[in-house]
Amino acid sequence: MREQTGPDGWREANRARWDERVALHTASDYYDQDEFRRTRDVIRDFEAAEVGDVTGRSLLHLQCHFGQDTLSWAYRGAARVVGLDFSEPAIETARDLAAEFGYGPERAAFVAADVYDAAEAVPDAAYDIVYTGIGAVNWLPDLVGWAETVASLVAPGGFLYLAEFHPLADVLDDKTGSQVAHDYFRTEAWDEEAPGSYTDFEARTVHNRSVEWQHSLGDVVSAVVGAGLRVEFLHEHDMTLFQRFGVLRRGEDGYYRFPDDRPRVPLMYSLKASKPA
Repeated sequence: MREQTGPDGWREANRARWDERVALHTASDYYDQDEFRRTRDVIRDFEAAEVGDVTGRSLLHLQCHFGQDTLSWAYRGAARVVGLDFSEPAIETARDLAAEFGYGPERAAFVAADVYDAAEAVPDAAYDIVYTGIGAVNWLPDLVGWAETVASLVAPGGFLYLAEFHPLADVLDDKTGSQVAHDYFRTEAWDEEAPGSYTDFEARTVHNRSVEWQHSLGDVVSAVVGAGLRVEFLHEHDMTLFQRFGVLRRGEDGYYRFPDDRPRVPLMYSLKASKPA
């Protein structure tokens, strides 16, 4: 693995944070494990439309957390899914879910490894679809190394699909989302103490250090193209998945948007990039 630079102990701090939050997340209404056991599908409608039919295809999910999205693609017909995450508790939870659903490792396999080690850690040389998101690239210091790893795992004729929170949202003030409060082109890490989680901001937690990086949309696209993939589309979306700003309103479709009397800005984006056959 190419050495990834950052503040001292950043990787260990992030791993401890995510390890602790697995139990918090699996018990949360946000992930609603009971509902997932009934429906077995949490893929967002725009993702399903953009990825298309996965029937009979192989799919690798990088930074998969505890596997809800990964297993959803299996439910949607993927012949083989592999999920990778650096959190051992997350991967153990994913394996338990897969077994509960009757999927053996030949249908749904889960690997505990750093995303930069994915090429050596996953069981297959390449996949028809490499899928990643949401809230994933902000934990990575080196987009170029990430994109090279991703590109090496996309089979000829296959593609990368990335759905992610838009970096513009990170520069707006947290309360109203109406003022530019941070530098869009910031390169140094955000090294902070942040208790709780996006599933419960008030939860009492012990491992609260988080080290994240802000990546511009241009940096993401340039890294993907530089790794040899061809961008098929880049879509920007006016909605997000949670109450990112206090003024956002939840619509009937479950997404959060600015009120109708507010100018819209992109809150998420999605990208598809293919490898020549």
